[in-house]
Amino acid sequence: MNNYNNIQTPCYVCEEELLEKNLKLLDYVQNESGAKIILALKGFAMWSTFPLISKYLQGCTASGLHEALLAREKFDKEVHTYSPAFKETDIDEIAKISNHIVFNSPSQLLKYQERVKAINPDIHISIRINPEVSASPVDIYNPCGLYSRLGTTLANFDESVVEHLDGLNFHALCEQGADELEEVLIAFEKNFSKYFKNLKYINFGGGHHITKKGYDVEKLIKLVKYFRETYDVEVYLEPGEAVGWETGYLVATVLDVFENGMNVAILDTSAEAHMPDTLAMPYRAAVRKSGEAGEKKYTYRLGGNTCLAGDIMGDYSFDEPLKLGDNIIFEDQIHYTFVKNTTFNGIKLPSLAILRQDGKLEIVKDFGYEDYKGRLS
Repeated sequence: MNNYNNIQTPCYVCEEELLEKNLKLLDYVQNESGAKIILALKGFAMWSTFPLISKYLQGCTASGLHEALLAREKFDKEVHTYSPAFKETDIDEIAKISNHIVFNSPSQLLKYQERVKAINPDIHISIRINPEVSASPVDIYNPCGLYSRLGTTLANFDESVVEHLDGLNFHALCEQGADELEEVLIAFEKNFSKYFKNLKYINFGGGHHITKKGYDVEKLIKLVKYFRETYDVEVYLEPGEAVGWETGYLVATVLDVFENGMNVAILDTSAEAHMPDTLAMPYRAAVRKSGEAGEKKYTYRLGGNTCLAGDIMGDYSFDEPLKLGDNIIFEDQIHYTFVKNTTFNGIKLPSLAILRQDGKLEIVKDFGYEDYKGRLS
């Protein structure tokens, strides 16, 4: 096992070199296709990396006021803000700090468009479309599912909003490739191209697994170029996961080992609090130097340090028996993890660290009791 005695676990470690590798690929897509790529903060919001990311990407997409504030304060390039429904208490500040505002429904757009334009005459207005086509792998991540609350279908599109539109947005993908994007674009173009005239841009949303091995980058470039040239519009892509994909890991420590029909190891981390998508998606996180149950000599059920019975990462096997103090490294834990973390049971939030390209490990944020207490009253 690797030993991380110089840091207190649990700790997320983002490798700067791997992050820049992803950014260079995304920049290649921008340069070849003409697309503008912005960072989806909902998937990756480690703002200590923004000085690097901002060298390559054009801005951020936010899902509400707080993400928009972070984008403006720490990234300070384009800010695109979307919400399923904006609140009266938030809309004025959002209008002040956003370059683009994306409404979820015609009713929201018609309610607020004059107000946001009065506050920020330069703001661009768009509406999110539900193309009603998606190949999302699970219903919980399918924005085009039955009775979806996300986006406006063709049947619910109010043509009176067209005169106010600078752009159209859709988001229909989840960890998917260019073939799935093409399927969505065919439906989107068929149903909504009559509204493309005079638009400044079309936003293809997120869920593009651009940096995953095997993704058809050249096909993506071709699809973007087709839309740009055919409809004379800018095209935006807003990946989150693709930015943080395989750029780092979560380091945990074995606190206890015992036997209850099988070997069990309790760690100082939690699937429920620190790796929520492993339970929600669900998926099995890869563990460094491990195998499937029974594949290697010693098999353990890895469990979290909360009282939730189902706080279990899974069954893994190792070449050597686990002992107290061993490190367990969960791979690819930089996206959709710390942005979703909770302090359930008062469990300590994992620290955030960056492995710099010169080999130095920098702890950029540590958490403690005050972070737990501060969320309560």
